[in-house]
Amino acid sequence: MTGPTAEHRSAFTVGEALTEGTRALQGLPDGSPRLEAELLLVKATARSRTHLTAWPEQVLDPGALASFELLVARRRSGEPIAYILGRQAFWSLDLRVTPDTLIPRPETELLVEIGLAGGDAGSSRQVADLGTGSGAIAAALAKERPHWLVIAVERSAAALGVARTNFSELGLSNCLAIRGDWLAPLASRSLDLILANPPYVPEGDPHLSRGDLRFEPLEALAAGTEGLDAIRVIAVEAGRCLRPGGLLALEHGFDQGQRARRLLADAGLRDPETRLDLAGHERVSLAWAD
Repeated sequence: MTGPTAEHRSAFTVGEALTEGTRALQGLPDGSPRLEAELLLVKATARSRTHLTAWPEQVLDPGALASFELLVARRRSGEPIAYILGRQAFWSLDLRVTPDTLIPRPETELLVEIGLAGGDAGSSRQVADLGTGSGAIAAALAKERPHWLVIAVERSAAALGVARTNFSELGLSNCLAIRGDWLAPLASRSLDLILANPPYVPEGDPHLSRGDLRFEPLEALAAGTEGLDAIRVIAVEAGRCLRPGGLLALEHGFDQGQRARRLLADAGLRDPETRLDLAGHERVSLAWAD
């Protein structure tokens, strides 16, 4: 971040910091320079956005200014704003995230919508969210369906710790976080619904070295040469764990719908279909157990 000389910084105001920060953050892919500058200054000062925008003439403490400049430099390097802030909005929730977890994305809310359609708020269901990461899907379901038991399964101990923190902070007593590899730790015929946003990017895909993906955990992104290894394993195991009539819904890449439906059918699940996200891309494939 470029700005006034060091001598002038003793009198650097909130407004000046936001102007300089916004200028420094111009040109980032999918960035929102002014908004991000405000959020970074909130973190640096521990003040609310309302306070900062209401008092632009307030002189910044030198320590807060130095912290702000470091945060802006991290963002300019391409580090995702969610990791810098340690928070990400998903559904109606504000979630803790770290580099040990994927950053929850809006398209994944389609999985939540499909899951909620499986029963109303007064119903009782036992549900699994596989590869839960930050716990976003599990938390959204548990918040909307307090009578459901939502089992969040995660192989990474670090990611599972983040999910447990989110469940605790949100007061979700109906979320159970367990460590394991997909459906391996779950009993046969124990689930009414399985949701998963597994890794589905082909190994070696150039997108893995671009944008936010450079900073996210590779094991949560890539799965074999076609990106289908995790989907294949989950589809096979789902038949064992689902109760009759139970549903499996999986997120996948925009060009993987046909192959995902084939894997679901090959695993013995019935009536596979694919739902589109808001951009019109094939995003979630689902099928039912007999």
